[in-house]
Amino acid sequence: MSNFKTAPLAPSLTNQNSLKTLVENRTIYNLENCELNLFETYQESQKVALKFNDLVVTSMLRGKKVMHLFDEAGFDYLPGESVIIPANVEMKIDFPEANLDNPTQCLALAIDNQKIINTLNLLNEKYPKDGRDNFWKLDERNYFFYNNEDLAETINKLIQICQSKSITKDVLADLTLQELLIRIIQTQTLKAYDNNEVKETSTYLSQVISLIKNNIGQKINLNTIAKNVGMSTATLYRLFKKELGISPIEYIMLERLKIAKKLLKDQNLYIKNVSFEAGFEDCNYFIRAFKQYEGITPRQYQQMQG
Repeated sequence: MSNFKTAPLAPSLTNQNSLKTLVENRTIYNLENCELNLFETYQESQKVALKFNDLVVTSMLRGKKVMHLFDEAGFDYLPGESVIIPANVEMKIDFPEANLDNPTQCLALAIDNQKIINTLNLLNEKYPKDGRDNFWKLDERNYFFYNNEDLAETINKLIQICQSKSITKDVLADLTLQELLIRIIQTQTLKAYDNNEVKETSTYLSQVISLIKNNIGQKINLNTIAKNVGMSTATLYRLFKKELGISPIEYIMLERLKIAKKLLKDQNLYIKNVSFEAGFEDCNYFIRAFKQYEGITPRQYQQMQG
């Protein structure tokens, strides 16, 4: 999974004098096809149970939780990360660090099932995915993922709409829910390719990604790759944007930065050598790109490796 994530903007916290409880204090915004819940916790707690009647998209806004789902081991849940929970599935949550000065805040967006079905049907009809028997659908295997910038912006938009007083907010929310579902499916698809969960030659996209990964340390010519799978470069760009939500150039960048991060675990490697091994022709460009996506320089990242 790509290690680059963007956190949505956290809404203002509830005035502490107005809190009904210190554990999962809940603020609810009801709309026609969704319900936005903002949860805040102000004290350390363990195994707090929560369940919804509809599918829920959750996204961490502040602090740290430990999530327990599907009888699997608990995992840290931090800002910039999202989790999808099917209807009627119980989650149990630990709050190991929460206190009055360091609260957690998480949104849980419950979406009407018919709205999800209608959106997926619309997408499959008007924007069919690449490959036979390949449809727009939510992937329950990849229920935990990092938000990219577009997904974080869509979540921000939904929060603003739900909290607004606009008389058209149900219509605006419906449009944004469609966008949110598209962004989530694109993010899940990208993660599936990262986890090698897609057969290498099952679609044009999988063929292209296989070619990119096999040549990631070399100069990659997208025109040549497009011709190898029998499409134009413009079609290749449209395919990536539709299926993954990013361009092939950005996909190549993310793959190279993942390789660089693995190499940087060796504190004896020179940054210039890491840059070259990861497929970057210009070391200064590599350093700028790494800082843009990670927030720190390659040298700082290397020094943090214990």
